[in-house]
Amino acid sequence: MNCPILNKKQKQIRLTALVLIAAVFIIWIAFGGEIFTKSQVLVEINDEIFGPRKEWQDQFILGLDLTLLTSGIIIAITLLLLYFTKTKQKDL
Repeated sequence: MNCPILNKKQKQIRLTALVLIAAVFIIWIAFGGEIFTKSQVLVEINDEIFGPRKEWQDQFILGLDLTLLTSGIIIAITLLLLYFTKTKQKDL
């Protein structure tokens, strides 16, 4: 069975991709682990005259949808880089 062995450059590419994907998921968790990306948040405001009321405020919250999209793009680029940096092995 011929098992492909990664060269030094491919190992660096793979490690970089894993670090980037881990960073994307850490950022997603830091944003609250929401499933869908949000661009506005409903906030309750206490008004002295009218009492409490709810209002939409612009605020970006990263969701799992964009996190998975970013991870997929990183994986696709990594696979392309791994393919183009492979070394040719000679059969003995």
